[in-house]
Amino acid sequence: MYPLTLESLNKEIINCTKCTRLVNFRKKISKNKRKEYVNEDYWGRPITGFGDKKGRILIVGLAPAAHGGTRTGRVFTGDKSSEFLYQCLYEANISNQPYSISKNDGLKLKDSYITTALKCVPPEDKPTSIELKTCSKYFENELILLKKSIFIVALGKIAFEATVKYYIENYGKFKKKPQFTHGSSHNLPDGKSLIGCYHPSPRNVNTGRLNKKMMVDLFKNIRK
Repeated sequence: MYPLTLESLNKEIINCTKCTRLVNFRKKISKNKRKEYVNEDYWGRPITGFGDKKGRILIVGLAPAAHGGTRTGRVFTGDKSSEFLYQCLYEANISNQPYSISKNDGLKLKDSYITTALKCVPPEDKPTSIELKTCSKYFENELILLKKSIFIVALGKIAFEATVKYYIENYGKFKKKPQFTHGSSHNLPDGKSLIGCYHPSPRNVNTGRLNKKMMVDLFKNIRK
């Protein structure tokens, strides 16, 4: 039985303490702050999704950043990945502004909702298979409750595979299992589309694996 509303699910997510390693790590981050954020109160709890609950686009990342979402309390907010992501979403007419720096910065998403497969930051950005499995129920419930979403954009391979796993467990195996590549589109059993997108991490952006045109074009094509 899953929560009846997204609001009740989000309350459950925020109060989750199931993964001891992740709980201890987020507490450590909140205590050992970065120098530039030393005077800020860190959120230090699991992160929920946000945006347009009736949006047709669901954007899925891996996990909140250590000094981004874990600090600010909102996914893809206050870190380098969010800086690049929102410049692209703004150009694609999906967000009302090209930045995401705090929960009170006035950011709004158009026809879109954004979340993560894992709700807590993992050490070295590497969750264990058990942590992903434990947290997967929250992600699965989001997929169920966000009824209007017809395009699922997975930012990175882990988010992509988490989505594929949900469909295999609930609809059976694919004739040909979807493979992650940037810009690839895969038909899902319930009529939705899964779209692969390189994660907007500094590593991908700085090495040129992902550039602004690639991401803007991907979201513009979805909007069409």
